[in-house]
Amino acid sequence: MAKIKLTKTELKAQSDALKRFERFLPMLQLKKQQLQAEIAEIATNVEQLAKRLADARKALSAWVALFTGETDQLNELVTLEQVLTDTSNIAGVAIPIYTGLKTKIAAIDLFVTPPWVDDAVKMLITMLEFKAERAVLKRQHELITEELTTTSQRVNLFEKVKIPECKENIRIIKIALGDEQTASVTRGKIAKGRCHTPDDDEESAA
Repeated sequence: MAKIKLTKTELKAQSDALKRFERFLPMLQLKKQQLQAEIAEIATNVEQLAKRLADARKALSAWVALFTGETDQLNELVTLEQVLTDTSNIAGVAIPIYTGLKTKIAAIDLFVTPPWVDDAVKMLITMLEFKAERAVLKRQHELITEELTTTSQRVNLFEKVKIPECKENIRIIKIALGDEQTASVTRGKIAKGRCHTPDDDEESAA
């Protein structure tokens, strides 16, 4: 703990600091709760997307079989060009929001390709959408987790260090000022007693 001045000015400074910390702490605690709730929601969404992606892969396996094991040939039907995102703000954190994606579909000769190829293309696009959205959700999770770590550190700093420190400083200063006041009164009485001479007693008796 840093050395403090045992003065009325320092007492006011410590009291003002304590008020600031006690005013900001509830806001930080609320932000921490909001971030924790958001992280839980993102984790649920990621889990749901993972299940949907697994189901899509299972459905796609039928098309892979039709391509006689040529998985690369099937994947070449659709190419991901760009993941589209917007930006939102969660408890003061700017996070990306998935809005869609741009894809390029390979040229298909309708006269030589079977009709189920169209369905395979749709399924591939769906899988790419799931993967892109899951990646954006994971990025959200990373950003909010970083902010939660910082916010939790500040909450702990205020709760366990700054507020107790200010309270202890105020206590010490008040004791010191009280002792000083008592000593001042005592010195005043002593000084008054020294000024009281025997002649004063005689005059009082007369």
